[in-house]
Amino acid sequence: MLKFIILAQLLITLLYLGKLGLAVILGTIAFLFLTYIWVTRHSLTRGYSKLQWEEMPWLYDGIARMANKAGIAMPYVYILDDYIPNAYSFGNSIVLSLGLFEVLDEEQILGVAAHEIGHIKNGDTILFPLMAYGRYLMLFLGAIIIVFVHTTIAVLASLGLYVLYEIERVKFLKEREFKADETALYLLDRPFSLKEALEELKYYEDLRITVRASALPGIEPNIERKQKKSFMDTHPSYDERIWKILAEIEGRAFRDTLK
Repeated sequence: MLKFIILAQLLITLLYLGKLGLAVILGTIAFLFLTYIWVTRHSLTRGYSKLQWEEMPWLYDGIARMANKAGIAMPYVYILDDYIPNAYSFGNSIVLSLGLFEVLDEEQILGVAAHEIGHIKNGDTILFPLMAYGRYLMLFLGAIIIVFVHTTIAVLASLGLYVLYEIERVKFLKEREFKADETALYLLDRPFSLKEALEELKYYEDLRITVRASALPGIEPNIERKQKKSFMDTHPSYDERIWKILAEIEGRAFRDTLK
């Protein structure tokens, strides 16, 4: 659905702006691509250290075991020098903050890592940045149409497409978080460790309000107090995820009894 919305926005730009629209589209895509390359190459410049086996054998071996079960290459694991509990993934890499090791036990940290492996396995580390840059493309083209096109229908159509993109993007991202949790439950020797990790991390969400990178798949929901929760949150709440995890575990147990 999202790609068709972007395609419609591109067609409107070409239809009403012709060669100028084509130049704008190509220039914007080129700029976003170069931005993506720059961000990717400079994302681990400070505060990150690559995990070595001898530092935490239990973590390295646990991630290797789950990656093998997921059918993906062993991810690069980085430890972030930050005592705010946080975790996210990009490319074939997982980032775990030092704060996680302060509030979670080993099994719970493996639960967090399993969620990130789920994102990698499901292709979210590619999809999430693409959707974020697709959002910027939609926003910029909409602004160009508003400025240069004086046709009410075109302007309203462009704005409508951007709103529709935002609604579908939020829905899609929430679904991917649930899917990453489902994948994690399959990978973990003890599925309840992910539920327990989420129950602990929910008490630290206010601390992470300034550090969340929304374009990257992570363990955290959209960080906001409950009274400020918006329907445009890109992550389901901890409670929603915990409920889904419990339902999935119980469902699997019931299916096993029928075999």
